Amino acid sequence: MTMRTATDPHEPSPPVEVHPTAVVAPGAWLEPGVVVGPYAVIARDVVIGRGTRIGAHVIIEDGVRIGRDNELSAGVIVGCQPQDRRFTGEVSYTLIGDRNLIREYASISRATGDGEATTIGNDNFIMSYARIDHNVRIGDRVVVVGGAMLAGHVVLEDGAYVGGMAALHQFVRVGRLAMVAAQAMLRQDVPPFMLAAGQPGRCRGLNLVGLRRHGVSAADRITLRRAFRILYQSGLGMGAAVQALEAELGHHPLVRELVDFLRAARERERGVIRWER
Repeated sequence: MTMRTATDPHEPSPPVEVHPTAVVAPGAWLEPGVVVGPYAVIARDVVIGRGTRIGAHVIIEDGVRIGRDNELSAGVIVGCQPQDRRFTGEVSYTLIGDRNLIREYASISRATGDGEATTIGNDNFIMSYARIDHNVRIGDRVVVVGGAMLAGHVVLEDGAYVGGMAALHQFVRVGRLAMVAAQAMLRQDVPPFMLAAGQPGRCRGLNLVGLRRHGVSAADRITLRRAFRILYQSGLGMGAAVQALEAELGHHPLVRELVDFLRAARERERGVIRWER
């Protein structure tokens, strides 16, 4: 085990605490203030940032880089091999930022592809038994509720919310401040600010609860309602609806973000979810 010293000479260096029953391989790099609980197992090619707490029975495999002040609860597995037939043992990574809360028995794979990474940003809440597979990219302030399953290459943009036991097909993208309801089966992209539900997933309206929670003003929510009606209730095809959005509301920054997402989605393989009342 290697302990990195504090980079700021004026910053106190709390000790690394490793429970006597934990197994930490030589070469693992633990910064000051890291706490490792009973029976945890940490591989050699691992870096854990300052103040991160590793719970009992956590397993951290090679190729994992974890930032500061994270909490990994009991039984979490990080950096496990991808559930992907294309994986052949290549060197790949799992990159986790700062201040994430990862609850009991969640599992996060490393990536498929030499040098590729599964990445998780900052301030996310990943609840019990969630499954995050290879090459997934999660932004900041995302919530993944217990039992949700994210297949390979899924992207969750900042502030997205995935409900309990939802299943997301590989390569699906969920836009900023969008919500996927519990038990949804999602096979297509969810645009920013929208609410998806059902099996298969369909757009049911705006994610009004999420918009309010993240401080989107009432005036901006009214504009997004207009954008929703143009996109999903005007009877226009997707291409024509995007043109109408840009012409009528393209000056608004949130609508501009929505238009950019929809245009990029046309180049991706999954397509965009449709509306269902």
